[in-house]
Amino acid sequence: MQAKDRAGACCLSMAKKAPRRTAERILEVTLDLFNRFGEPNVSTTLISAELGISPGNLYYHYPAKGELVNALFDRYERGLGELLNASDGVRDVEDAWFFMHTLFELIWQYRFLYRDLNDLLSKNRRLETHFQRVLKNKTRAIGAMLDGMRRSGAVSMDSREAPATATCMVVLLTYWLSYEYVRDPRRALEPESAQLALLRGAHHVLNLLVPYLEQGQRMHLLGLVSAYSNADG
Repeated sequence: MQAKDRAGACCLSMAKKAPRRTAERILEVTLDLFNRFGEPNVSTTLISAELGISPGNLYYHYPAKGELVNALFDRYERGLGELLNASDGVRDVEDAWFFMHTLFELIWQYRFLYRDLNDLLSKNRRLETHFQRVLKNKTRAIGAMLDGMRRSGAVSMDSREAPATATCMVVLLTYWLSYEYVRDPRRALEPESAQLALLRGAHHVLNLLVPYLEQGQRMHLLGLVSAYSNADG
């Protein structure tokens, strides 16, 4: 009886895990398709065909495409929240460079959200409200970064200048990939373009700090940009 009970428990455990694996696989494939073609151009029929499952199986896990978008956004928001907490530890240009590049890497991983942002917000009320929170959290984190750099002497900035500077940095951070896409629609959001796109984004966001940087920090930023540009070239 004990052996049968263990076997039954094992089968039950496998049955519970299988739907989770399928749901995860659906999200992984959906994210790849959304990133490659843009969310408006990807149907649930295409997703199920790419997965090799029936539309009914897809609908069992995610009854509508909007739920796929929401599930992917939830993943992004969780990752972003963890990352933004690191802003408290930024003290100099090198810290800021690493922090900004890591932010751009996460944005790149979920680039469909930014490529199709206005369209997504116009038809998804949940996303609209949550993305407003994302902007507030980004602005708060960038403000904390500026405060840490000011206290360490890396930047010289009047506290009254910080909020507008943080907002400008968040605007660039949020719409950089849209700019890249408009600049080169055929190649900008392809994987082979990622490193240079992220490098340019981090550079231009941090370039907003140049007027406030201590001289040594300013030269260090220029050195970082040059070193990474040569490495990617």
